[in-house]
Amino acid sequence: MKKQYRSALMASIHETAEDLAGFIDKRTMREFDEMCLTPVRPLKAKEIRALRLREGASQAVFARYLNVTTGLVSQWERGEKRPQGASLKLLSLVAKNGLQAVA
Repeated sequence: MKKQYRSALMASIHETAEDLAGFIDKRTMREFDEMCLTPVRPLKAKEIRALRLREGASQAVFARYLNVTTGLVSQWERGEKRPQGASLKLLSLVAKNGLQAVA
């Protein structure tokens, strides 16, 4: 999976730092990675529903693309549960690039 950077400049700087990996210790590189990568923000129930509707997908189809159950998508949209981890990252990718980004 391709890394998503805050900007093209940060991507370029990160690439240069990776080339210098022998000179930069692992801890510093991990901290640098965290600083450069695009953060994933939590999504509210209404945002998830709006995202699914924007993509023109039913809950079942949306769930299939995200590899989760239809019930889980329903719970997200009602605010009973919140997406976390990989699900939240996939939702962020869909928000930015559309449903085809995770197809």
